[in-house]
Amino acid sequence: MTSVHTAVDAIAPREDDRLVSELVITHIRELIMRGDLLPGQRLRPERELARRIGVSRPSIRAGLRALRAQGVLVTRRGSGTYVADGPPTLDSEPLEFLAALHGFTRHEMFEARRVLEVSAARMAAERSTGEAIAAIADQVTGMFATIDDPSAFLVHDIRFHRAVAAASGNPIVASLVEMVSAIFYERRRRTATRARDLRLTAQVHREIYHAIRDHDRAAAERLMFDHLAQAEQQQDAEELADGNASGGEER
Repeated sequence: MTSVHTAVDAIAPREDDRLVSELVITHIRELIMRGDLLPGQRLRPERELARRIGVSRPSIRAGLRALRAQGVLVTRRGSGTYVADGPPTLDSEPLEFLAALHGFTRHEMFEARRVLEVSAARMAAERSTGEAIAAIADQVTGMFATIDDPSAFLVHDIRFHRAVAAASGNPIVASLVEMVSAIFYERRRRTATRARDLRLTAQVHREIYHAIRDHDRAAAERLMFDHLAQAEQQQDAEELADGNASGGEER
């Protein structure tokens, strides 16, 4: 029995290790809350952080890893660790777990997307800047360039919707769309080759982009609503055509 406990203790994280990592996380969060660390600012080197907080460098790394997973920090290869300067990235794992546990239907997924993304399109038309509009345009260009590659097209499609949400100017909305779109992508990528009329889909996205660029709030809202409704109907039709109307891989 003793040998079993010894083996478990060897692989399980010690409570002390977790507490020290939490100390690192709390320290970094407090710096951000006080304004001592600003979005886009680089953190001090690990050695200096370890000395200031009074913990080991492995504990610093563990704490930074946790903050990166939460979207608070980002690492730039060869440069260092920085405070994230974009919209916060929410961890989609809890939502993925709930989707698996409760079996979210495709209708529920599209309903959630309409609640979020129709409003995001309207806000983007009201508030979007030149840089945000350019980011949306880049994804439209990417969609037209990948019409013959459904998997690559899907990536640009997801990025388009995230760019629109980011253009809304509301980081909470942008984060929620990011999280929901991650679930949608995981489901849709398994069936991406079923997609038809990708040129038409790209054209619809271009119309949404034009409405946002022209700051036409009503058109942006209407076009996004119609697009999501049509996308849901199209995916239902694809399931029926494949003889898989009961749900199969994607509910």
